[in-house]
Formats: sequence, C-alpha cells, structure tokens
Amino acid sequence: MNRGQRILGPRVIVALDYPSADRALALVSRLDPSLCRVKVGKELFTRAGPVLVRHLVDAGFDVFLDLKFHDIPNTVAQACRAAADLGVWMINVHALGGRRMMEAARAALDDGTDHRPLLVAVTVLTSMEGSDLADVGLHGTPAEHVRSLAKLAGDSGLDGVVCSAREVAELRLAHGDGFLLVTPGIRPEGSAHGDQKRVMSPRQAIAAGSSYLVMGRPVTQADDPVAVLRSIEADLAV
Repeated sequence: MNRGQRILGPRVIVALDYPSADRALALVSRLDPSLCRVKVGKELFTRAGPVLVRHLVDAGFDVFLDLKFHDIPNTVAQACRAAADLGVWMINVHALGGRRMMEAARAALDDGTDHRPLLVAVTVLTSMEGSDLADVGLHGTPAEHVRSLAKLAGDSGLDGVVCSAREVAELRLAHGDGFLLVTPGIRPEGSAHGDQKRVMSPRQAIAAGSSYLVMGRPVTQADDPVAVLRSIEADLAV
C-alpha cells in the first residue's frame, strides 16, 4: 500500500442517494467537480448501472463507487477489476470479508487494470450501535471493532477505511498520515442527523484526522448545493 498517500482535491464526497439517474444527474448538473467528488451507492447503481458511472467520470467527477463488495475472494477481485475499468476514483469492500478477500481485491487492482482506484474497507456502518452489533453476534463496542478491522485492512494492503469520524483520531494515531480515513455521518452545524448515529461537523472531522467527508442530505436537499459546498470549503480553510 502507498503509505505516502496525499490528500489532493476536494475533501467533500457528495452521496448521490437517488432512486433514478435523472434525479442524480439533475443535482450533478448543479455541482462543480472542483468543489466535490461524488458517491454512487447500491440503489442508484442497481437502477442506472455503469452507464451513469461513466457519464459522471466523463463529466470530470471523481467517483467513489460505494458497493461494499463482500463475497468470496475471487468474486470480489473480479468485481473490483470491473469497477476499475469504469474509471472510478475509489472502491470499497467490507473488512469483515477477511484478509484473503481484501488481499485478492488489492492484487486485482495492482496487477490487472490500467487504472488503479483507491481501495478502502468499510469497518462498522455508522448507523450501527453496540446493540446492533450484539444482535449479529459481535460483542464489544463499535470502536473496538473499528480498531481491529482497520488494522486488518491496513495489514491486507488497503489504502484506508471508511469509519465514523468519532473513531478517526485513534485510527490516525495508529496508522499515520498515509492511511485514508473516509468518514460518513458528516453534518454541518445545525443540520439534522437523520439515521446516522455517530456524527461530526466537517471542521471537527478534518481536525480529528479525516481524509474525506461523505455528505448527502445537507448538500443534496439544499436550495443551493454549491453555496453549501463553498461554505464548507471556507470553514475548512479557517
């Protein structure tokens, strides 16, 4: 893994959590690639597929393909290779898929593609609390599981992890500046938390050590999304 990973370009990744390509593209037409990256998740990809992803890439956006691959190693490796062929900037897998799965994904991107996206692992979903983990037989706190899964991802050669901003400071200390920490659950001061349980403001998250900030409704539901992004950019520059 490249432990010297530098943070270049916009820090905000706008989550295109829409049920159709038309609605996603209506928002994208109002955005500026110099101010944000974009994330395509399961619902939108299932409905709109690779054609939409290629459209976003051709429009100049760095695309985080958020499909959270979790399967046998060979299947995940082939899926990552297919995603790389779309020209995306970042791909993720579930760290709970284990070392062999993550190593296979890394090898597929290093050896079999012309374009090498960043590869990060999901640790614990930001919607999950301790009781949710216990329900599936995982005892201990979310922070404990994040810590062990982040170490496993790093040992498996991944570029970083997706985690709550509340775990960022500890992970940054443990893994150094070159390990990417991608944080959902980011809400500007005064905005609603929705279904995210562990949240921070953009400035708090960056100060704690976040590399990139995933934001959805605070941007996508704003009357002026670009104004929101410019406000965040100004806030982070202070």
